[in-house]
Amino acid sequence: MTPAARVAAAIELVAAIDHTPRKPADAVANAFFRERRYIGSGDRRAISERAWSVIRSRRRLSWWLQRTEARISPRMLVAASLMLEGWTGDGLLQTFAGGQYAPDKLSPSEKPILKALEGRTLNHPAMPTGVRIEAPDWVVPLLEARFGDALDAEMAAMDLPAPLDLRVNLLKSDRTAAQAALADVNVVAECTALSPWGLRVQSRQPIVALKPFQDGIVEIQDEGSQLIAAVVGAKPEMRVADWCAGAGGKTLALAMTMENRGHIVASDVSPFRLEAAVKRLRRAGVHNVECHMPEAGDKWIKRRAATFDRVLVDAPCTGTGTWRRNPDARQRLTAQDLAELTVKQAMILDQAARLVRKGGRLVYATCSLLREENEAQVETFLAGHPDFAVRPLAEAWALDAPLPCPGPYLSLTPLSHGTDGFFAAVLERAG
Repeated sequence: MTPAARVAAAIELVAAIDHTPRKPADAVANAFFRERRYIGSGDRRAISERAWSVIRSRRRLSWWLQRTEARISPRMLVAASLMLEGWTGDGLLQTFAGGQYAPDKLSPSEKPILKALEGRTLNHPAMPTGVRIEAPDWVVPLLEARFGDALDAEMAAMDLPAPLDLRVNLLKSDRTAAQAALADVNVVAECTALSPWGLRVQSRQPIVALKPFQDGIVEIQDEGSQLIAAVVGAKPEMRVADWCAGAGGKTLALAMTMENRGHIVASDVSPFRLEAAVKRLRRAGVHNVECHMPEAGDKWIKRRAATFDRVLVDAPCTGTGTWRRNPDARQRLTAQDLAELTVKQAMILDQAARLVRKGGRLVYATCSLLREENEAQVETFLAGHPDFAVRPLAEAWALDAPLPCPGPYLSLTPLSHGTDGFFAAVLERAG
């Protein structure tokens, strides 16, 4: 594809994402490229990078366009992003040249708007905080309370594209052998700094199509997510519940730390996610997992109360810690979402706590940066469950590696740790 054709396709992709605002952008992009199989891998990458650049900087691009009272559209957002990245007016005219594969020519009203952006940069000191950090205005005070003076630096790190992290499946391989297997298919992977099971690939690669993945040697999992599994401390012969298992990413890691011995219950309310988990478990060679889907009136919890050594609650949350990976989620998040999620998190914690045996541990985790979903949720739980107490991270840390952060909880951010944003608290039931 020509550069102009790539720009035209990026405009189409941004428009498709805008057309389905409640659908994740990566799902829209996958469907977009499936319908256009003639687009090669290099072109797909370039088109995606251009579209994601717009999504990551949408509030700032809109701010610039609004200063000139321009109509905000996918076409103008892409054009503005090019100009604010350093393109010249002449270069933009050559790209927006019209014809079969190029974007339509710039109109007389569009030319001066975009020309006014020449020589400018994306950021401007007059931008309001929410615009500057690409966050909804209502969430800004919550992020300020979380990060204080480090807010801009933390959110700038959130603006960068996320790396591709893999977890080596120790049931089938080790990190050195997995690196070699990836090198055999021309994938260069470096050891992660915090997780002893992690490998990091800097460029996007079709990992799921490659033999090391298909053989179950590696799984795609952010390094921070791997550390959640580490703080659970699941060991061979234990009884473990992964209470919000989803598609089984952390279940797989728990089975690995248990060396396929003992018993894991992977529970989730979505049959589709559990079906995906079954496929992943089979590929990884895991056979100590039972899948369970709760139903209304289900007495499963009552029958298994106080029988589990470890219970992991990877709670549904706002996902603010994954904004670098899912930048479109910023646009969808509302204050009502947070209010509803905190109620749901408290309910799930209360349910899961009933499963923990005396002396056992409940691990509460989110991929959120917000205190309302993290520390405050733990404090509320402890106030209503006096038989539980916080097991500080320094005591719960099961890895032969330095602690990744101070304080009683695991608290990770892209700036400080190079991972997605994660939180985990280990809560131990009195014996």
